[in-house]
This record gives sequence, structure tokens and C-alpha cells, in this order.
Amino acid sequence: MGWGMMLLMAMVGVQGQAQEKPKWKKVLPDLPESVELFENVEIAKPEGFPLLVNVYVPKAEGAHPGLLLIHGGGWQKRQIDSDMPLAERLAARGYVVVQVRYRLAQDAMYPAAVHDCKTALRYVRANAAKYRLDKERVGVMGGSAGGHLSGLMGMTGGFKEVEGDGGFGEESTQVKACIVMAATMDLMEANKEKNGESHVAFFGPIGEKREVYLQASPIEHVKASSPPTLFIEGEKDTLKIGRAEMQEKLKAAGVATELVTLKGAPHPFWMSQPWLDETAKAAGDWFDRYLK
Repeated sequence: MGWGMMLLMAMVGVQGQAQEKPKWKKVLPDLPESVELFENVEIAKPEGFPLLVNVYVPKAEGAHPGLLLIHGGGWQKRQIDSDMPLAERLAARGYVVVQVRYRLAQDAMYPAAVHDCKTALRYVRANAAKYRLDKERVGVMGGSAGGHLSGLMGMTGGFKEVEGDGGFGEESTQVKACIVMAATMDLMEANKEKNGESHVAFFGPIGEKREVYLQASPIEHVKASSPPTLFIEGEKDTLKIGRAEMQEKLKAAGVATELVTLKGAPHPFWMSQPWLDETAKAAGDWFDRYLK
């Protein structure tokens, strides 16, 4: 075989490999006609910080199940806009979707962000009539740092130590379904050999804050009353420490749990195509099962 033919075959092979790779495509918000958006609603002002929420409400009549969608960003970046396309897709499936601009590490350290997420959940329940929400059917979901917070929210409904006093105290923070995307569930194990910079910024040094790291680890709060919990991960992402062990604890407690791994997906897969639609379908199917 001549060198020309060999080169041609190599080029064809490379092109074939390139075609096999999923095509990454960023997605911008595009509010569906079937959804109404209440944007940047101020619900509280903890320590002077304006706590804002976006609420996506299906225009269809009747009370709809709801979910709190918590953005990521290493507890230090505001990535709420990047989650808007996912919020829109879930709202189009018939869910009242709430996004919250919780306090980041530079605003206030843990547990401020958890307090803010719980305040947002209590707020939307307190205003169920306005947002056409069935407050008895509510779930929580998040990715990366938001996945950590969603796991913690799911496992600590009514746990006084992290409830905070942001208002609407007559409402519950318990949820009936939880989704964790690409997030570590065991902070003690994750920081055993090296204390990560983002963890130090948000929780403090583990040598001084061991009890904080324990309390902030969702795996520590698994119990029989924990909500059914789905984990969604990207095939190309790094290992999420504590996820497998937490699933074992959930199963041992009799709590439904499953894992969806998206082929070829990086971190954060839910912000781009083709994985955004795959994520929305997996999440919608899970919430349909336990909230509808």
C-alpha cells in the first residue's frame, strides 16, 4: 500500500473519530410561551444581602408540583443564568421552578447558602396561591456546588441546625424528591488528603472546622425518611466522592435511588447540548415519578 493511500485512510479515520464525538453547543435562555417568569423577586435581606429568586410558572390552570433548582459555581461564582435553559425545560414539563441567588463564600460562609435555599423554599410555599404551586409536591435539584446544596437540602428537611431564620417559618423545607448532579457528598473524605481551596473559602480549614464538614456532608444525614434521590453524572467528569457510598446508605434505609451517567458528558454537562436535553428528560422523568 502506498503512502498516499495510507495517509488518506488515516485522515478518514480521524474524521470518523471526530464525527463520533458529541457536538458541544452552548444554550441561551429562551422562555417558552407556556411559561411565565417572575424574575429577581426580593424575598428577604439577610445581613443586608438582597435575596432574590426567579420563579417559572406554567400558564396552565391548576396547582403544579414545584422544585428548587440550585446553581453551581464552587460556592464562589454566580451561575444562575447558565441554569435558566434547564429551568425553562422543566417548567415547560409542568413544574413551578424556583432559582435562588444564595450568598456565596465571599458574601458569607456556610451555612448562609443553605439558609438562603431553605428561605427560598419556604417563600414559594408561603406564596403557593400566587405561583399556582402544590406545596405538598416539591423537589430539589442542583449541579456541582448546587448539587452539594441540593443533596444537603434533600437530606435535612426540618433539621433545625441549618434551617436559618430567613422568614416564612410556618412553612416546611422537606421535599419529596431530590436530584444531585455531579457533586461530592462526603466532604470529610474529599478533604482527607488535601483541603480544597473552594472548600476552605466556603467552610473554613478542615483542621479547625471538622464539625462543619461533617454537618455539611449530605451522606451524614441519610435516613429512612430521606426523599427518593437521583444522581446524574457525566462520563467525562471526575469522581464524585461519597456518591456511591451515599447510594448504599440510601438503599440500606429503604430509600429509592438511581444513577444516570451521560455518555461523553463533561462538567457541567447540564449547561450545553446535547446533554442539556438529556438532563432535562432524566430529571423530568424522576420528578414525574415522585411528584406527579
